[in-house]
Amino acid sequence: MVGYTSIQIMPETRMRLAHLKSSERETYDELLNKLLMLVPEGDDEGKYTDEFRMGLLAAKLELRNRRVISHKALKKQLGL
Repeated sequence: MVGYTSIQIMPETRMRLAHLKSSERETYDELLNKLLMLVPEGDDEGKYTDEFRMGLLAAKLELRNRRVISHKALKKQLGL
């Protein structure tokens, strides 16, 4: 038996998700699972922990939002 649940999202978020659907018939569950596959589960050395996967996602978001500093700036901050 298949069980379903509901999640609370803002209407704007639902609209953004709707624009990502590959077809009208694609379910939000299918879409969300495709998005989740963008976060790698592991590599040749083994499976990543959930904490590590969350860190990868957070780092990608920081890069996208330009909340990073150059190596040179970091060295200057650290007095190196």
